[in-house]
Amino acid sequence: MSPVLVTGGSGYLATHLIAALLRSGKPVRTTVRSTARESELRAAVRRGGADDAGLEIVAADLMSDQGWPAAVAGCEEVHHVASPIPVAQPKDPDELIVPAREGALRVLRAARDAGARRTVLTSSFAAIGYTPKPGAEFTEEDWTDPDTPGLAPYPRSKAVAERAAWDLMGREGGDTELVVVNPTFILGPSLTSDLRSSTYLVKAMLDGTMEVTPRSPRFGVADVRDVADLHIRAMAAPEAAGKRYLAVSDGPAMSFLEVADVLRRRLGPLAARVPTEEAPGEEPPRPIIHNDRARNELGWHPRPAETTIVETAESLRDLGLLDTGGPSAGEGAAH
Repeated sequence: MSPVLVTGGSGYLATHLIAALLRSGKPVRTTVRSTARESELRAAVRRGGADDAGLEIVAADLMSDQGWPAAVAGCEEVHHVASPIPVAQPKDPDELIVPAREGALRVLRAARDAGARRTVLTSSFAAIGYTPKPGAEFTEEDWTDPDTPGLAPYPRSKAVAERAAWDLMGREGGDTELVVVNPTFILGPSLTSDLRSSTYLVKAMLDGTMEVTPRSPRFGVADVRDVADLHIRAMAAPEAAGKRYLAVSDGPAMSFLEVADVLRRRLGPLAARVPTEEAPGEEPPRPIIHNDRARNELGWHPRPAETTIVETAESLRDLGLLDTGGPSAGEGAAH
């Protein structure tokens, strides 16, 4: 059986995807920038209920051609998950745009040259719904315009990188198919002790670092385990070739204050320091985000957002990452 390649193996989503693939009996090869922390990655995969004996870890960097031909050799299936996620928005947008775009193109070319059957790429709702639209109702047919006034570097990088991926595969993809998964704000249990931006925000609520929730545009929640499941379904279904799939839980888009309300209502003393107020300002848009395509075509059934939020917090507690006795210094955003 040929190995399945997962890029960015130490990441929040990638560790869940690797564990799910291994649990299904598939051998997995994954790329990391450095193999120095291999033992931590293997521990994360085991935490996900998988036997890491079937995992091969190799070094490859999104900004270098070195290592990619060997990484994709013999792989019929490629999940390109690796992409830069900022702690804070950089002053120079190219700090995000260039590695996101060039990394995606580098992996897609390597997969094509190796004769891979299909690549499933993790993009983002940021590539779909960050350009204002009357009614704020979004499906896979929508695109974020990278030239939208005031668009932050992160959503711009996701839109540019995904467009570049489709353009490349349309021109010179050969026999390799492309499918794209577009998650909203990813939450859910972490398999690693490295906090990503989305899980950090839950931590900041619980430990009192976030005293008032930001008044940001309302967002959909996607459980990291469900996004991994959608990746696997998108790889398997013949009819998925050439399509995008939004990954979002059922129900309305949420505010950070509403996330805080869930934590306070469900977690009792653990949520004693969770903020109760939102920063002042006008009411931001509350988009309507459709997951019909993933549900109807791939049989995907996401968890309720409330379950995801609660289990994110419980995961942080179980990993020993919460300091609920006093404010703690933070790191910093996700899909």
